[in-house]
Amino acid sequence: MAAAQLDYYEVLGVPRNADEKAIKDAFRALALKYHPDRNKAPEAEATFKQIAEAYAVLSDPRKRAAYDTQGFPGVAGFTPEDLFAGVDFGDLFGGLGPDFDFERGGGLFDRLFGRKRGPRRGADLELELVVPLERILRGGEETVRLSRAAACSACHGSGTQAGHAPRACAECKGTGQKVLTREKREDKSSVRVQQILVCSACEGRGTIIDHPCRECGGSGRAQREEQLALRIPAGLEEGTALRIAGRGAPSPVPGGAPGDAYVIVRSARDARFERAGADLWREQTIEVADAALGTELTVPTLEGNVDVTVPPGTQPGEVLRLRGKGLPRPDGDRRGDLNLRIQVHIPERLNKAERDQFERLRALGRSRVPRNANRR
Repeated sequence: MAAAQLDYYEVLGVPRNADEKAIKDAFRALALKYHPDRNKAPEAEATFKQIAEAYAVLSDPRKRAAYDTQGFPGVAGFTPEDLFAGVDFGDLFGGLGPDFDFERGGGLFDRLFGRKRGPRRGADLELELVVPLERILRGGEETVRLSRAAACSACHGSGTQAGHAPRACAECKGTGQKVLTREKREDKSSVRVQQILVCSACEGRGTIIDHPCRECGGSGRAQREEQLALRIPAGLEEGTALRIAGRGAPSPVPGGAPGDAYVIVRSARDARFERAGADLWREQTIEVADAALGTELTVPTLEGNVDVTVPPGTQPGEVLRLRGKGLPRPDGDRRGDLNLRIQVHIPERLNKAERDQFERLRALGRSRVPRNANRR
């Protein structure tokens, strides 16, 4: 990626809550303006690279979430091939002429980013991490346990015993493929048809292992258990995927890079609260008399108990808001709220003394209603 790290949202000139269409429109307009084959200004090429990188990150939900929560470290380590893998430049610039043909060999994209078709990288892995709300409040490190296939430590991924090396497959000459050619006649002409098959002798590897490693049986892989420290940013949104570069599955071919691990972070269930973004919600039940007369409550928060005044005449379902007692917002501007939804407890069974009191209340209530209140 480009050396100068400018905020990707600023590069595209869009707000941090911009939707997919706004990001796409902003990139297209800027790319048309700074395309180095059209704009001959000295800084056009560098600007265009920044624009393309910003779009590659912000147009991909997973990369964007990693950037929003971790900044540039969240998207570090991507090769140009990985970074732009999901970007369809043909769709973005279709019909604008050959200057915008990114995909042709030796074209602008290859020239700017040095993209080369290297060995296929390994698959990405996903795992889920459940953390308490207190961790979302303060941020900090959590331990992630990761089980993944990795290069065998005994043979370093070669699959062979020490002192031996795999030999090229004689059947496919080391290509891993076999090409079957046959002639097919159509009218008075003939057509040569080629069929490419995976070599059955080496199963597509291109090599034969005569002395397989005793640890991995010649696969070159072993299951590895790891414990990794993962930093949880304060205010992390529910379901955000945090990327751990290079901790995915190994490449299926020698020399290929491993994939990445994506940790999906979710909030643990909490008997006290329900999370809704940066806000917390709590059901709080009070007695009928307390609803009518008002009362003082002691309620829990993520930072200890606080006293809350319930005003007289509070109705069932009314919400009392404790500002700033929720979780940090992702933008770091301020915290969410703790919302108390008031429920009023209606007793199901009354003793004689309670019934007498409620009868008096009912009589008082009726006496307060004007005689013509029900007349139209």
